[in-house]
Amino acid sequence: MSGILDEIGYDDCMALLRFGELGRIAVDVGAGPVILPVNYRLVEAPGRTWIALRTRPGNVLDHDRVPAAFEIDHIDHHTREGWSVLARGILLRVDPDAAEFRELFDPHPWLAEVRDRWLVLEPFSVSGRRLHVTAAGGAPAALFFD
Repeated sequence: MSGILDEIGYDDCMALLRFGELGRIAVDVGAGPVILPVNYRLVEAPGRTWIALRTRPGNVLDHDRVPAAFEIDHIDHHTREGWSVLARGILLRVDPDAAEFRELFDPHPWLAEVRDRWLVLEPFSVSGRRLHVTAAGGAPAALFFD
């Protein structure tokens, strides 16, 4: 058996983002990039999409208007199959006291009591890839979310 890497379409990437609650965000902090796990919430409005998260004020993620990348994935080590979704965009600080913001954007972090800085990633690119195993004849043996 061998593997095939396929692109995941935009709609399927969005479905995977809607399903999740834990991902990783990467930002350049001046001394180089840092990647941290975060709880998130996908927020969609007509013509707009945000990935909302919360952090501690002064944390390494506490930046406004910086380029960032966000990723979610799933890997099955036994079958060597999996998928990954990557959103690239600008990380923005937001005011949680804006109208209905807390209700619509709260990602409900697992460590909520110390996560008072609210941020959103406004993506300009969302893409994904899926690795699946093929049978000897080249046909997929199994697919995720197909």
